[in-house]
Amino acid sequence: MLELYTHPMSPCAQKVRIVLAEKHLEWTKHHVSLQDKENLEPAYLKLNPLGVVPTLVHEGRPVIESSIICEYLEDTFPQQTLLPQDTYQRARMRFWMKHVDVKLHPACGTLQWPMVMRPRLMEKSEEERDAILERIPEKPRRERQKRLVKFGLDAPDVADAVATYRRTILDMESSLAETAWVASDSFSLADVCLAPYFQTLLQFDWTAMFEKDCPRVADWFERCRARRSYQEAVAEDFPDDVMTELREKGGAVWQKIASHLA
Repeated sequence: MLELYTHPMSPCAQKVRIVLAEKHLEWTKHHVSLQDKENLEPAYLKLNPLGVVPTLVHEGRPVIESSIICEYLEDTFPQQTLLPQDTYQRARMRFWMKHVDVKLHPACGTLQWPMVMRPRLMEKSEEERDAILERIPEKPRRERQKRLVKFGLDAPDVADAVATYRRTILDMESSLAETAWVASDSFSLADVCLAPYFQTLLQFDWTAMFEKDCPRVADWFERCRARRSYQEAVAEDFPDDVMTELREKGGAVWQKIASHLA
């Protein structure tokens, strides 16, 4: 039995859901409200001491950290493999997965968190906000969220986050000149792990970050979005009314984001 603790707008949860869909696996969903900080409640922290989503529970045993979950699912259910056959290309795949975890994910969090998580916190008193933020287990994430609460998209982290996104896009454009997908000629965990971070750009109408001068990346994302797994695991959670609201929010701050691209 597979259970997934998830949130629709979490890129980390999205990539695990894509793997589940690619492998045609049945699973039970447990929604974790990040806006209400259910991820920091004691019951959830017992499952995932880091207080993040997703958490996979398989046969009663929790598996945490999204890239590890993806590889766990690949190892446990090797049918419909998401690994390149060539070992060098597998190394490239794992490079991209590490890049997402170490660099792109914090960058995405810096840009998305003020848009979707900060507003609910700002409804609370300063004392309540501080108490909630102090419960975040990891110091780097805790301190970053404190800055994002205080400054929003004017936080000093934002310029570096935009630059990280842009460098990632340019590096992907180069890689896609060599292979059909990011790490190889087959769709792999590298593509699974990267695609949700482009959903973030899509939902906030920030696709100019890659559409103007990176046609291979634009084509790659269109092919990702066309896959049944992406439609089931990601797109279905963003109906038209949700996309309209998010695009309006993103459009209102695009010039602030674009100012860091120069």
